[in-house]
Amino acid sequence: MLRLGAAAAGGAALLGAAAAGAVLAGWLPGQVALKRTLGMTGTDGTVPAVTPGTVHVEQLRSAARGREVTLVTMLPPATAASPDLPVCVLLHGRGNDAQGMTALGVPQFLAAAVQGGVPPFAVVAVDGGDATYWHQHAPGGDDPQAMLREELPGWLHARQLPTPRAALGISMGGSGALQYAIGRTRAGRNLDAVALLSPALFRTWADARTTGGYADEADWQAHEPTLQLDRARIGALGVWCGQEDPFCPAARQAAQQARARQAHFPDGEHTDGFWRRVMPDALALLGHTLTTG
Repeated sequence: MLRLGAAAAGGAALLGAAAAGAVLAGWLPGQVALKRTLGMTGTDGTVPAVTPGTVHVEQLRSAARGREVTLVTMLPPATAASPDLPVCVLLHGRGNDAQGMTALGVPQFLAAAVQGGVPPFAVVAVDGGDATYWHQHAPGGDDPQAMLREELPGWLHARQLPTPRAALGISMGGSGALQYAIGRTRAGRNLDAVALLSPALFRTWADARTTGGYADEADWQAHEPTLQLDRARIGALGVWCGQEDPFCPAARQAAQQARARQAHFPDGEHTDGFWRRVMPDALALLGHTLTTG
């Protein structure tokens, strides 16, 4: 029997018990709005009240993208850049950029993780474009993956940091992180770990075409990670996606297909609050894997 709390009972009284139960079970449209109203999409995470480590924000010229991009380097507290410090590249979602990752609280989450016993590592974020889905749409055009593969290592080496061995992708950046992992596998340099938060993945062209992130169906087929996951070799994959997130079915499929080490699908939506809630777990997976493999 479906049991509702006091708030849920109020919603049921308005809709009728049977209708409210059906909506909550996913049988009728409007389930997410109702669950949100009833406080059933999970709590928002909060940025830890800790002092972050050093954060460097720089503007660099990317030949691959044909423009200036922002590079944000985040270090744990009391940790200096070093060729021995593992690096995770952080790929942002649509409508965001590298600096938006500091607003999300990643430097504080990194500091809290290390203070809690996660081995130290650096996180670097770089601009990938608003609707690129982290890939080149036409020959000779904006190519975020080429930037990651060919330019980012040199930028990091010049700053006494090694080539990334892990990737953290949020929403659109989740697609980018898997594309990056697939490209690294093709080059014979597998990633040790990948963490995906609400990855924007598309199981059909009908879904993908609505985003404007792909030039056409052939472009989607060439770059959609769920069509190529058998080509990726990832030491440890973690997937976190809320049940009320429209990308959840595709995220579940990807986790199963790639045999994710961790796969978590709690109540939650496609929001900063959800990403802050699961960020500690994602950073723990990345940090421990980068140290132990």
